[in-house]
Formats: sequence, C-alpha cells, structure tokens
Amino acid sequence: MKEPKKWACSALLVFTVVFLFSSSLLFMKEKNDPNQPRRSLKPSHCCPPKRLSEEPIIDFQFPDPSTQPIRLRRPAHILGEDRDFVAKYNKAISIMKTLPYDDPRNFMRQSNIHCTFCTGAYNQQHSNTFMMNVHMSWISHLPPKVVDGNYKGKERGLGSEEQKAYNVALMYTQMISAAKKPELFMGCPFKAGRFGYCNAGGTLETAPHNTLHYWMGSNLRNEWEDMGSLYSAARDPIFYSHHSNIDRLWEVWRKLNSKNINPEDPDWLDTEFFFHNEKSQLVRVKIRDALDITELRYTFEEVVNPWSHINARPKPSVPPLIAKQMLKMRNHDNGGLLLTASDFGRLGRILDTIIRVQVQRPRTNRTKNEIEYEEEVLVVEFAGTFVNMRRGVKVMMNKDDVAVDMKRNLKLGISELLEDLEADGDESIWVSLVPQGDTGVNISIDGIRIEPP
Repeated sequence: MKEPKKWACSALLVFTVVFLFSSSLLFMKEKNDPNQPRRSLKPSHCCPPKRLSEEPIIDFQFPDPSTQPIRLRRPAHILGEDRDFVAKYNKAISIMKTLPYDDPRNFMRQSNIHCTFCTGAYNQQHSNTFMMNVHMSWISHLPPKVVDGNYKGKERGLGSEEQKAYNVALMYTQMISAAKKPELFMGCPFKAGRFGYCNAGGTLETAPHNTLHYWMGSNLRNEWEDMGSLYSAARDPIFYSHHSNIDRLWEVWRKLNSKNINPEDPDWLDTEFFFHNEKSQLVRVKIRDALDITELRYTFEEVVNPWSHINARPKPSVPPLIAKQMLKMRNHDNGGLLLTASDFGRLGRILDTIIRVQVQRPRTNRTKNEIEYEEEVLVVEFAGTFVNMRRGVKVMMNKDDVAVDMKRNLKLGISELLEDLEADGDESIWVSLVPQGDTGVNISIDGIRIEPP
C-alpha cells in the first residue's frame, strides 16, 4: 500500500495548523437580507397521527439470549452482490410503503422520525433544537462513483484510486489521530435547554457522517432532498445503511484503545426516545439501552479497515526542516505581522482574510508515554451565524425562544501531528485560519489556545 500524501483536508506545515472554514465542518450563512429573494419552503407534515401521550408506553427490554441468536450485520457493498437478499430487502420496503399511514411501521412514518425530531416539528418547551450538522449538496452523484469522504461542495477531480487514498488518509485522521479523547470523537456534551447546545462536534459527526449526507444529496431538488435535507433524509433507503455504518465505526473506535470509552454523564445515559416496535407498541428507549451490541444481540461482520494500518497515517506534504525555513521567511517578509492569543481582544477579529496566530504550548519535550496518553488539544473559539443540515421546513419556535448567533469551539487533537512535524519540542505553533470564499465575513474569532494535556 502506498503512503498517502497529506492532502488538502489536513494540509499542515511545521509550526502551522491550517484550518479551512469549510463545508466538511460547518457552513456559515450570510445574514438574512430582506432585499434578497428566499427559496420558498413547502409544507412538510411529519408529526405522528396522534400524540404519544395517547398511547400506552412500555419500557425497552433486552432480547432474551436463550431465544435470540446473535444477528450478523453485513456490509452493504457485499450484500449488494447477494440477489436473494436484495430481493427480500426490496420486498420489505414495498410492504412498508403499502401500509396505511396510521400504522407506525409504514415506511413514511419510519422516515418521519428523523423529520420530527430534527426539524423542530417536535419542539417541546425547554428543549434544544439546535443541531450542528452539515447536510447539503450542490450536485448529484450517481453510481459507480467513489464517495468523497470530506466533500466540500466542489468536485476534487480525483480518479477513483486517488479518491480512495484520500479517503483512507481522512479516516485515519478522523478515527485515530484526531480522535484520541472521547470528546474529540463524539463531541461535547449536549444538554437540554436554551443554552445547552453542543458547541464542539466530534470527528465522527463532521466526517464521514455529515459529509456523506452532503455528498449524497441532490441539487435537482428544491432542498437537496433526500439525503441532503433533515426532513427527508430517511426517505432514502441508503440512510439506514449509512447510519448502520456510523454505528459500526463507533464500535470499531471503542476497540481501538482502552481509553476510548462512552460518556458516563447520567443526563446523556438517561435521555429517552420513543419508537414503535414490530408489534406497533410504543417503546421508551434510553441511550444506556443502546450501548452494548451484545445485549442487543447483534454484531458486525469483520472487515478490513484500510485506514487502521500505520501506513495510512498521513505524512507532511513538505519536509519539516524545509517548512520551518519557509515559515521564517514568510514571517520576515510580512514584517513580523503575526498575531498572538492576546491580540483578539473582547470583540474578537473578523475572519475576512487569512489570520495567522502564534499559539504558545503549555508543555514541550514531552516523553513518549506522555504523548501517547496525554492528548494536546488545539481550541479555536469563534461566533457567527451557522447553517445546519438543511431542514427543508420552517422551524417553529417556542414562544420564549430567541434566535442568537451561536458561539462554538473547534477542538483538534494535535499530539500526533506535532510528532509528524518534528515540532514537539517547540514552544509555540503557527495557526492559520483560512476563510473559504466569502464565508468568513460573518465569523468572529474570539481566541485560540492549546488545552494542557
């Protein structure tokens, strides 16, 4: 296997971390201009026929191991070659679509679960409907086409093999080097209430979850349906394969390292959801009920993850020594115009051009054991108006809700990166914030720092 280059998605130089405010992480929306026409939103009715309170509720029970054998979840690309399985799957979908809408097993009822909870249709008082997701699309991608795992709204122009190598390097970053702490992989805690929104998403959520939704949407439809819009994403059968694979990646990540553990916050563990089972009974399920796949009586077929091999580790595009010399020359040519963390002030700085910052490191020359077990985290603090995954419907707010510009933290694990760049002994690093297009005019950078391990 060839060594993957460090592609643009993670292009970094010694002393420099280049961060693109791009679609793989978030979209910045221009502030609403009343003089500009807006795309009309068609009505979407995705609430269930009757209130949940009108139905009897039962609590979820784990399957009985004595009667329920372990079920094997197989990869979609392998199952696609099994004609009998595909025929059964198509038949099952057809049967679900023929059921009346008041039957909760109806295909549209099932798909509307995603619409109901993700568009504000189910907007309980004091609930938090903010979703830092990115699901959009500008073009259609038809098979056979190698997916771009870090899709930014524009084609890279890579051949199939080049795109595969790019994806392997990306997945190494998202699953290993940038995900060495649970918070980096899963994102920050998401709490109920107006101010409980999560302001730092995890690597699994940003890519490949968000980016594949984005890549599979279509600009041939008004709101980039189906996969590119929250209200319609689950109407595409590939939605379920995509999320099953995200479930698998979560399980793979847990087994990569003993430190990769699930959160123990009771607010998270006891969060409740309501689903109808195969008998049309309404079942209350807590997150803690869905964490052990053995108790749930299923497992995943073992497959080769090419990104998990050490050869998948991206390499610097420029040798570290040469990169250091280039950066010294650049700083000299710019007259030493390099910001420090104290230069942002109370109001921050607008990202209307490239911002380069010298960030001090809390510790240097760490031991190999410290590098392995104590992740150094770069934190970029910023505020702005964000576009989430297209909802495709107008969000109905509660009476006391207010619309605010969201503050957000971007957290990046950099210990392995510093090692690759031979910079672990350096007292500071350069961070370059690069706006994509004109998206930075609504972004205020409030600060940049490194969290001590």
